[in-house]
Amino acid sequence: MNGSEVLDIGRDAIWLVIQLAAPILLVGLVVGVTIGLLQALTQVQEQTLVFAPKILAVFLALLVFLPLMGGLMGGFMREIAARIAGM
Repeated sequence: MNGSEVLDIGRDAIWLVIQLAAPILLVGLVVGVTIGLLQALTQVQEQTLVFAPKILAVFLALLVFLPLMGGLMGGFMREIAARIAGM
């Protein structure tokens, strides 16, 4: 295995982490901004109000996106296994 193959695997791993984390982070971002906007409009400045809806939204997003995440990780593992077998 040479340096370019190691860099390819590293780049693919970083891209996989971005693909795995992006849906969950986006859901948390949208819920946080929505609750923040709602707090600004109603002038309710309770700091703990954001946490419960955001936690529930992230858990639901994990349930929804878990099959996609498993498929992505399985595909990456198959690619790594094929590279190991090809040596």
